[in-house]
Amino acid sequence: MNKSLKRKRLLQDDAGDSKSPACKNLTVESDPYPELLRPTSDECRDVRDALLSLHGFPPEFASYRRLRLRKISALDGHDTECSVKSEPLDSDKEESVLDGLVKILLSQNTTEANSQRAFASLKAEFPKWEDVLVAEPKLIENAIRCGGLAPKKTVCIKNIMSRLQNERGRLCLEYLRGLSVEEVKTELSHFKGVGPKTVSCVLMFNLQHNDFPVDTHVFEISKALGWVPKTADRNRTYVHLNRRIPDELKFDLNCLLYTHGKLCSNCKKNVVKSKAKVASSDDCPLLRFSCLV
Repeated sequence: MNKSLKRKRLLQDDAGDSKSPACKNLTVESDPYPELLRPTSDECRDVRDALLSLHGFPPEFASYRRLRLRKISALDGHDTECSVKSEPLDSDKEESVLDGLVKILLSQNTTEANSQRAFASLKAEFPKWEDVLVAEPKLIENAIRCGGLAPKKTVCIKNIMSRLQNERGRLCLEYLRGLSVEEVKTELSHFKGVGPKTVSCVLMFNLQHNDFPVDTHVFEISKALGWVPKTADRNRTYVHLNRRIPDELKFDLNCLLYTHGKLCSNCKKNVVKSKAKVASSDDCPLLRFSCLV
């Protein structure tokens, strides 16, 4: 694949970013595959448990999970169904929704380490979002260059800041916490460059809604498991999985599928075998749920 074609595909990873509103691709209404009764609740739970036994819970998502569990516990006073143990840490602080949105944008098409470096560099150079608002684009690009696709991500970040300032008079997205899922989708769809996957990630990680984002790893594994047809697209997969997967399993299952997709040589496309953490087909627990190849 030549470099220009590869770059074009990377830019389209979060489908609908530049052409269609995020809410248009994220409406969970009728199931596109009503006769497909997979995944079942038991199957989701078994896959979750199998991946948890293999990987443990991904540490990069642990703080989000602790905050989620605390909020659920505060609301209903009951323990969640998941067997993952999460010790409460007083040092956990809930990040702002705007911080979370920018972090998710910077994480696109790069590694976790590089996206974290890019966000840290951005905040070191511009401690306040007001500083980003008035900064020259080239300076922002330089700050986030280590995360890749710096020009594209800069345009998106600048657009978010400008729109917030013009329409709400302040650089803050905390008002989203009081909105419904569909209202959040509508609000975020107004920001050019914020696509369906990004919106779904904000819903799940920062707003603690029971949403199930579909990134490349989740999408490919879901097709391989037979949870959606081989001909499914990402949008239909999102709708189907959000209807089939029990709310109480969505967060852990999503994080584990994402992690497994990155690490398993059997599930990851074009993986370099020597770098895979799950080295052989025999080590992939998903093989007993499907004919993964």
